[in-house]
Amino acid sequence: MLNIMSLKKKKAEEGAQAGGSGGKKKASSSQLRLQKDMDKLPSTLKLTFPDANDLHNFRLTIRPDEGFYKGGTFEFTFTVGTGYPHDAPKVKCSQKIYHPNIDLEGNVCLNILREDWKPVLNIHSVLVGLQYLFLEPNADDPLNKEAAEALRQNRKNFESNVYRSMRGGNVGSTTYDNVLGK
Repeated sequence: MLNIMSLKKKKAEEGAQAGGSGGKKKASSSQLRLQKDMDKLPSTLKLTFPDANDLHNFRLTIRPDEGFYKGGTFEFTFTVGTGYPHDAPKVKCSQKIYHPNIDLEGNVCLNILREDWKPVLNIHSVLVGLQYLFLEPNADDPLNKEAAEALRQNRKNFESNVYRSMRGGNVGSTTYDNVLGK
């Protein structure tokens, strides 16, 4: 896992090698807030940064250790605009998964990413919210209405659908990505 403090140290060292603070770019308020927000994550969450100099674009990997989705590896992309923390981050699931709150295009239905976003919330709140969706899917606010209906009508059938889909199988006419064994 990439540690935010190690990123700070690396940037400071690069600045020192470049001749001190003369060529050093000042961090924006959104960057400073992001650094603070990403500290101390649960072991089931992992952040990766394709570009160590860009804290505004990163990936989240969730590996639930309980619930319907236990054993799966789920990946999300985050895009955090410069208006953060006043604007919510944009989050997409990278895989096609069977989940009431995630549609087949990767859009995520999490209230704090939409109408309930407030600047007092942070990236850590979103990460924990996403993790909670895997522990307790919400059939009352679905993006995937078929999955939500299965969860409401027959939890055993829903569990069977989740298990089959996580192995890369079909539920109905849709084939899902294999998220086990990664």
